[in-house]
Amino acid sequence: MGNLIKRWDAPKSVFGDLMVISFFVVQCLDGVFTYLGVTIWGPGIEANPIISAAITTAGPSVGLAGAKAVAIAFGMLLHLRRVHNLVALLTAIYLTAAILPWAALFLTH
Repeated sequence: MGNLIKRWDAPKSVFGDLMVISFFVVQCLDGVFTYLGVTIWGPGIEANPIISAAITTAGPSVGLAGAKAVAIAFGMLLHLRRVHNLVALLTAIYLTAAILPWAALFLTH
């Protein structure tokens, strides 16, 4: 229990603040790129089965907004718990596995 209190009371981190903002921006970009991709090429273009199911169930706007809201909420929770290295890692993964592939797809088609 003492570790939990220490983690919440840890001083603010500029690195952590930059990482959570970066995470938020990357999530928003992924949402916009996914929306554009799905509207241009259809829902079959989405490779993530969870996002694909959300789009199929609720439609592109609501499905993506809901999925991105959940992702951002978890990112914020990690930030508030001061797990900034994990937020940075997740941001890098999203850049590599989502943003770059979408950008390449848009640039080549």
